[in-house]
Amino acid sequence: MDKYMTRMGDGSAVFMSLEEIRSDVRDGASDAARRGKIPPLTDSEIDHIVDIITMDGIVVGVRYGDQVVGSTDQGSDTVGAECGVSIDRIIQAQMYERGFGLDSSDFGFTDYNFKAVKSIASYEASYMERALDGTVIPLLYGGMPNLGFYTKPDGPVENWAELLPQAKIDEALAAQEQAVDLAVHDIVYVAEQMDAIGADGINLDTAGAAGDADFLATLLATEEIKKKFPNQGVEIGMAGEFVLGMHGKLTYKGERLAGLYPHKQVALAEQAGATVFGAVVNTNTSKSFPWNIARVCTFIKETVKEAGNIAVHANVGMGVGGIPMCEVIPCDAVSRADKALIEITNLDGL
Repeated sequence: MDKYMTRMGDGSAVFMSLEEIRSDVRDGASDAARRGKIPPLTDSEIDHIVDIITMDGIVVGVRYGDQVVGSTDQGSDTVGAECGVSIDRIIQAQMYERGFGLDSSDFGFTDYNFKAVKSIASYEASYMERALDGTVIPLLYGGMPNLGFYTKPDGPVENWAELLPQAKIDEALAAQEQAVDLAVHDIVYVAEQMDAIGADGINLDTAGAAGDADFLATLLATEEIKKKFPNQGVEIGMAGEFVLGMHGKLTYKGERLAGLYPHKQVALAEQAGATVFGAVVNTNTSKSFPWNIARVCTFIKETVKEAGNIAVHANVGMGVGGIPMCEVIPCDAVSRADKALIEITNLDGL
């Protein structure tokens, strides 16, 4: 029986028969449909994913004319960090534009969160201005809402992760709500500095990492930014596929935030005024690439369907978007994930 080389979710190579691949594709799509309460992939879409996985060649691609734009988060120091080479952030932005061909990138401080940047915002703005002078592609200033940074001893509010095990429920909920207000203030303050020097936008990266309060801070900050600086773009990149209910009672526009999957998250991001939504679907390291990419396509297809005028860029980095969870990402899996997402879901970017 013919076997095809593919990957597990941890990046290890595995050889599977055509029927094993097809079975995993069906199972992955069914898992997403069940969890998200969304339609599964059609038989023709399942066949198409199987064809992509079993194509000859290490790297596969889309037809000419089917390309989508490529964006990145924390692109300002990734090259240097992964190569172990000291490269200035401004030069790295130029490398992403001219060497890697990205259509947009972000520029951020090493300690990639808005609370840390607030005290050096004017310095970062001047640095960002120099980066803008040397590039043509849109540059967004990026950072994480990172609500955890507002808890003691680093921040002013009580740590809800310590309060909850003590059954201090009301205190834990109040602490998260205080952190939301502080985070929104800091994000909007930094956005003001960046707007003054002509930044193309703000990238709110890893939104929801601290749960539903973190996602609420992202949405409220986006809303405020668009009110004050209507020409500034806002990209929201999620931390995970599922909004954790660390608070559990928080809502935005009448929608409870805890438990939302990407196809529900995108509607709120659009209502808040975001211009790009970075959807995330997590990779299961114990499952195969066929299982993972079918699951991703099922979620992203529905997310694109639910999006109105907001652009959907699927996160396809390490451990998300069907990409294996390993330090050096195999190009055979990456190119197949990209091709499947473009041709199955009709998304706007990667």
